[in-house]
Parts: sequence; C-alpha cells; structure tokens
Amino acid sequence: MATFLYKLGRTAFRRRRLVALLWVALLALAGVGAATAPAATSSSFSIPGTEAQRAFDLLEERFPGAGADGATARIVFKAPDGGSMNDAAPKAVVEETVAALKSGSDQIVSVTDPYTAQAVSRDGSTAYVSVAYKVNGMELTDETREALTQAGHAAQGKGLTVEVGGDALQTMPETGAGEIVGVVIAGIVLVITFGSLVAAGLPLLTAIIGVGIGVSTITALANVLDLGSTTSTLAMMIGLAVGIDYALFIVSRYRSELADGRTKEEAAGRATGTAGSAVVFAGLTVVIALVGLAVVNIPMLTKMGFAAAGTVVIAVLIALTLIPALLGFAGDKVIGRKQRKGAQNPEEAAKAAKPNAGTRWARFVIRRPVFVLLAGVLGLGAIAIPAASLEMGLPDDGVKPVSATERRAYDLLSDGFGPGFNGPLLVVVDGDKATAEKTVTTIKGLDGIAAVTPATPNKAGDAAMITVIPKDRPSSGATETLVHDIRDATGDDVLVTGATAMNIDFSQKMNDALVPYLALVVGLAFVLLTVVFRSVLVPLKAALGFLLSVVAALGAVVAVFQWGWLGSLFGVEQTGPIMSMMPIFMVGVVFGLAMDYEVFLVTRMREAYVHGERPGEAIVTGFRHSARVVTAAAVIMIAVFSGFIGMSDQMIKMIGFGLAVAVLFDAFVVRMAIVPAVLALLGHKAWWLPKWLDRALPNVDVEGEGLAAQDAAADRKPDLVKA
Repeated sequence: MATFLYKLGRTAFRRRRLVALLWVALLALAGVGAATAPAATSSSFSIPGTEAQRAFDLLEERFPGAGADGATARIVFKAPDGGSMNDAAPKAVVEETVAALKSGSDQIVSVTDPYTAQAVSRDGSTAYVSVAYKVNGMELTDETREALTQAGHAAQGKGLTVEVGGDALQTMPETGAGEIVGVVIAGIVLVITFGSLVAAGLPLLTAIIGVGIGVSTITALANVLDLGSTTSTLAMMIGLAVGIDYALFIVSRYRSELADGRTKEEAAGRATGTAGSAVVFAGLTVVIALVGLAVVNIPMLTKMGFAAAGTVVIAVLIALTLIPALLGFAGDKVIGRKQRKGAQNPEEAAKAAKPNAGTRWARFVIRRPVFVLLAGVLGLGAIAIPAASLEMGLPDDGVKPVSATERRAYDLLSDGFGPGFNGPLLVVVDGDKATAEKTVTTIKGLDGIAAVTPATPNKAGDAAMITVIPKDRPSSGATETLVHDIRDATGDDVLVTGATAMNIDFSQKMNDALVPYLALVVGLAFVLLTVVFRSVLVPLKAALGFLLSVVAALGAVVAVFQWGWLGSLFGVEQTGPIMSMMPIFMVGVVFGLAMDYEVFLVTRMREAYVHGERPGEAIVTGFRHSARVVTAAAVIMIAVFSGFIGMSDQMIKMIGFGLAVAVLFDAFVVRMAIVPAVLALLGHKAWWLPKWLDRALPNVDVEGEGLAAQDAAADRKPDLVKA
C-alpha cells in the first residue's frame, strides 16, 4: 500500500493543477445540486420489528389518514386564579382564537373547539385547542407559524395565560457562533504546531472543501433519500474534525521528509505513502464504525451513519490527493520562517534536535509504567461511575427549558389534566366491536390508569382505537410498566403505540443492539488493526482502552445532562433522560476516532521497531515524531466538537459534548498515557504474532518497508555501474 500511495502522492504533486481543478469542480457541482434541491425536512421515524411500529402500520392500513405525519399544535389556555374557562369571557376568547386559526392558513387540516371536544379540565381551569396540519413541522411556511403564534399572543392579551406547544413550532436547529469558534481555535493550534500560516491553512482549506462537498451532496439528496434535517449537521461535525486531522498528519510528515533532505516531490510521495497509509486505515475504522450502525436496524440511524461515513471517505481521498497537490503550490512557504533559518544555522539546528516534550513524557512513562497505568485507569473509572445511572429516552417538550413556550404549554396540560396527559397511549385492536369492548374492560382493571376512552371503530368494523391516559408522566418507570402490563394482559390482536410506546420500544431496541454492534465493530476493527500492526496484543489493548474512554465519556454525559452537574456551563437549562440513540451513536463515532490516534501514534512506533529499535526506544521514537501532532489533532477535534455544544438542538448539543469529552479522555489519557505504559510493560511481547497468522495475513506495508527497499536499491545502483 505504501508504494501505491507513494506513487499517488507524487502524481498528485506533479499534476497539481488538474487535481485541484477536479476537486473544485466537484465542490461546484455539489453546491449547485444543494442550491437547486428542495429544503430538507424531518426524516420519517420508524422502528422495524417493534410492536409500536406494527401498531402504527396497522393504524395506517385500517384508519387511512389517522396515522398521517402532519404537524400538530396545541394552544393551551389557563384561566386567572379563581376563574374558569367555562365563564363567558374566557369562552369568547377561545372561540375567537379558533375562528382566527381556521382562516389563518391553507395548510391547516382541522381546528378543534375545546367545548365540543371535551378539552376542558375537570376543574375548568385549563382548556386547549388542537390544530392539525397537512405537512410536517419543517415544511410549514413562516406565515403559517406566524398565524399560530399570533393567535396565541392575541388571546394572551385578554387576561388569560396562553402557551403554544406541539411540533408545528419545530424549525431547523439554530447554528450558533460555536462552530466558527471551533474552526478558529483549530487554526490557532495549527499555526502554533507548524509555525507557518500556509502550512496551517492547508488542513483548514481541504477540510472545508471536503465538508462542503459532503454536506452539499447530503443536502441535494435529502428529500430523495429521506435523510432528515440533522443528518448534514452531524456529517459536518465529523467530517470537519477528521478532515483537519488527516491533512494535519500528511502535512506534518511532508515537513519531516523535507527536513531529511528530500526533494519536494519525493517528500510529498513519502508523506502520502507513510502517513497516508495510516490515514487510510484510520479512515476505514471510522467508516466501519459508522456503517455498522445499520446493525441496529433503525432507518434514521442507518442513514445518519452512511451519510457521515461518506463525508469521512471524502476526507480521506482529499488528504491523499488534494493535499499533495496543494503542497506543490505552497513551495517553501509550508516551512515556517523560523524553521528555514534554523536549517541554515547549525546552532539552531542543534537546539531543535534536543528532546521535545513528547520524548520527555515517553521516557517518564517508560520509567513508571505501573503508576501511569493505574492513575489513568482509576481516573477514568471514577468518571465513568455516573454511567451506571444512565436513563434513556426520547426528548419531548418536557425537557425543553422553562423559557420555551412549548415547555410551559406542556406544564399547563400536566397541571390541568394530569402528568400522563402529555404521553397518551394509543391501543389498536385488530378485531370486531366485541373484542374492542373486552379490551377496554381489561385495560381499566390495570394499575396506573388515569382514563380510558371508549373504543372508536373504523368504517369496516374490523379494527378499533382506544386512547389510554397514564397516571404518571411519559418518561416515568411507572408508565413503562403500564405499557408492558397492557401488552401482557391483552392478546396478540391488541397493539400499543403512540409517542410514549415508541419511545419505550426504541430504547429497548437500542439496548438490545448495543452488544451485537460492539461485537461487529470491535471485531472488524480488531482484524484490521491486526493486519496493520502485525500484532495480537496491540489491537486488544486498543479495544479495551476504547471501552474505558467511551464509558467515562458516557459518565460525563450523564453527570451534565441527566444530573445537571456544571449544566449551566454547557448551556443545559433542563436535565432529563439521555437520548436513546446517544450511547450507541457515541460508541460508533468514538471508536472510529479513537482508532485514529491509535493508528497515527502506534504506527510510528511499529515503524521504528521494524527498523531495528528496541521496544522502549520505539515508544520514545513514536512520541518524538507523533506526540506533538497527535496532541494538536486532539485539541482541534475537541474544539470542533465543542463548537456544536452551542447549538439549540438538544441532540446535537449532547453529541457535541459527548464526542469532545470522549476525544479528551481517549487521546490524552488512553493513547498518550495508558498505551505507552502497557507497551512498556509488554516489551517485545507487544509485537508478538503467531507464525501461522503472520503467513495468513496480507502484508499492507503501512511502515513503508517497500519504500526503504526502494532506497536501498537506489543506493546500490552507482556501485553496480562502477563495477
């Protein structure tokens, strides 16, 4: 592989104008596609293989239109203290609001009058108007949303407390300045690392081009593939981080090759052949982790994984082709002025040859491996403790900050109609009227029920719907128990669905899929790393270190988002359960990113070991050449992920925080401390591989042995000619 990538790098360097033109053309093509494509909408949500999904499908079949995915809204009214919504004045205000809504937009399907739909609380203090729309929340026009909010404001000015809830208020996640700050920090770190504005600008430029192509392509295909509005944001988050890192490693190796006296074209080829090989395998681990999300069998999660994986593939291709091409344009400017002067000044060169921070740290770890290992493991273990209290769920209006009108509407409904009113269960009966009535009687006999509506049959009389209001809030354990009790007490022809039941089934599916997903992803990556490192213990150590860092990161997420520790520091206004997809998504992404640092750091150690250095010397060599760059890459990735913490979308905020913390733990504790400590304790055994397995595995030559042989052959040629 090293030889092939070496030739690719040299070709890209020589044909730099053509390569640059091709990537710019791809960016322009993707941009045109994104600009002309319809705006992205919320992706359809389904959970194949669950009872809630089967019930929803049956509902669509027997009650056409009842399961439509159009947006809904509720305008909630609360009378002043001592008053009642049944009084003449409040009643007149509600009727005016209903009339205004009916004429406010042609996207409205229906508006219910609370006085005819029994939507007034028993004590008369609260009432609500339900609004149904033809399209989902992302497709509503600004005029329609304005009509909804204006109707609420008009009623509020007449002595009533009025709040608006529902997904009709859903909009695209707001992008704050955090992402820009993250890129700026990345730029500063690159300038400090390279000491050259040109060298620092190359990774930023290529990462932006790669993300631009990836995100524009996702935007262009969003409606065709039903990708959803958050898919491009997550792809941008991951693509930007790995794009900068991959380019950083190749540029750094290029500068190192130049320092060894190679020509610019040769240095570009060498950098692509050696660091580029590490980039390929690091990218493969990320792609495996993201594509492996398909094992969960949640279409939305699968699409997110494939879209992000596509952006990573683009980042790898750009690092292998566009970076060598741009290095050809950069010339000597890729080397900082200070470094150029040092190369000409023997005293400066001698000063630069002194042990750097990476070398000193590696020697410290080698001297005290047991202390470093125990400190790292115990420290991460302590941070991981909150993960034992992990509670999972899907977000609803109840987890929004109290400053949001959706949250206040949610609370008013809970106070007026009971905690379970915001999470009704929809029971679908596949049978005749007698079966439906028997089901109602059975459900009424269960604990935890606040109300059960009479069965509503369909036109054919072969199915019925029953609405069940739990006593407790939707995310409570009691409500989950009630769902299981209904399913256990009724037959196979009775199915429970609704947002609350879907949430419960989704969380269960995530839990059930976690172990198979881990086995698949870690197993494939173990095989891949065994091929790369020609070792059994190094990949095993890499996998165990990853598990430690990801559990610690989950512990930090629970502490901040579920317990509220330091919540205000990260913009968490309301604590609640961790989103069901968060653990498995974080496992996938963090595993891929963790293997990045493993490959980049340990490959250089393996290279030194293969070329004859002792195990301890190889560790020091790996840190001398890679620690500074790995540190810069980790800081950049943390900065990029942290930038997304400022977004309004709770899911993206949580993922940004989780990934930033996971990279912090994995890069600086696991890879920079635990890994060298374990390698120091193992010595030569770290690189042991059974002979039969060594013969069976393909030789991918990540260390560049083929290039070294090529050098040796070139050195022998003059002697042959002379002879």
